[in-house]
Amino acid sequence: MSENLKEIRAEEVTIEVRDAATGEAFRRTLPISYLETAHCLSLEAEDADGKPSKLVFFTETGLRRMRDMTGGGADTDPCGGHS
Repeated sequence: MSENLKEIRAEEVTIEVRDAATGEAFRRTLPISYLETAHCLSLEAEDADGKPSKLVFFTETGLRRMRDMTGGGADTDPCGGHS
C-alpha cells in the first residue's frame, strides 16, 4: 500500500480464476465487503444460509501485535522508545 493510504475498503470484489483442466480464465464480481489495513485483510458476506460471515487474514505485523496484546509476545519493547 502507498504510505498515505491507511486502508482500502470496497463493497464488492472481483475475482479471477483459471480452470486447472482447460486453462480458461473466469471473472466474477461478488457482493463481498473488503477491508485491508497494514494488520489484516477482512472479507464479509452472507453464508449459504443468509447469515453474516467473516474471514480475517492477518499480516505478519498483525499477528505479532495480536500476540503482544494477549500476553504471548516478548517482554521487551520492540521499538526501544517505551520504559
